[in-house]
Amino acid sequence: MSIPAVTRTVHRHVDVDGVRVFYRESVPDRADAPVLLLLHGFPSASHQYRRLIDALGTGYRLIAPDYPGFGHTRTPDGFTYTFDRLADIVEDFLQRLGLSRFVMYVFDFGAPVGFRIAERHPDWIAGLIVQNGNAYEEGLSDGARAFIALRPGEPGAEDTIRDLLTLHGTRGQYETGTRDPHLIAPDGWTLDQHFLDLPGRKDAQVALAFDYHSNLQRYPAWQAWLRKHTPPALIVWGRRDPFFPEPGARAYLRDLPEAELHLFDTGHFALEESLPEIAPLIAEFLDRLWPGRP
Repeated sequence: MSIPAVTRTVHRHVDVDGVRVFYRESVPDRADAPVLLLLHGFPSASHQYRRLIDALGTGYRLIAPDYPGFGHTRTPDGFTYTFDRLADIVEDFLQRLGLSRFVMYVFDFGAPVGFRIAERHPDWIAGLIVQNGNAYEEGLSDGARAFIALRPGEPGAEDTIRDLLTLHGTRGQYETGTRDPHLIAPDGWTLDQHFLDLPGRKDAQVALAFDYHSNLQRYPAWQAWLRKHTPPALIVWGRRDPFFPEPGARAYLRDLPEAELHLFDTGHFALEESLPEIAPLIAEFLDRLWPGRP
């Protein structure tokens, strides 16, 4: 009986501008393995990629940090939670690790964080994997538009946000749109809720929710960046996503007509249900891009 190779993953903290950033990193068999930066979504953290890291980590160097306000990352009192600041910390984190060339996987919040970094350092981006990470107006559902329109001080606005930060709301983000909820392990949404319930975490998420409109203002700049730099791109998308529906995936082809697009009959957290189909696509994409790979 042959036993498949098992991924070794290290779990570390690194201090960045007063923030103690936690990250996961696979240890591949080859020192020159392709590098894939995994940028997580809301309300999750790097643990959402644990199965992908297990699946691909022997052949590729996968690195997944937790943002400030998420997962195991620790922030100082008074930290300002905006998408600009999240990108600042991730940018500094990458510099601390000496990463200057990688394929970037953006999902959900990972898109506004990742595209900010790409604008600042286009030379860092060897390729782009987009999984339910929106950069187009048509990729917003009516519900998402209504949520993004909430503003501080409006009656009921903060309560609406906090309703999403409950166990019911967190579980719904994982299970809504899936073919079979029994394929969705409860570990993800229960761990997310554990972190959300830590002191100060819901306040951080409220602040980020009120700042989300800043991302829509940058959509034209991100689209212009895609047209200018035309990174090789793989788009894998859960087409039943209640927040970022299928038109958001197809919109990328307007600016990246050579991108490879795959749609899956699942929801927002597509890897939870469709990892067996998505992981080989990622491996093939990385092998095509990276010098020296077969």
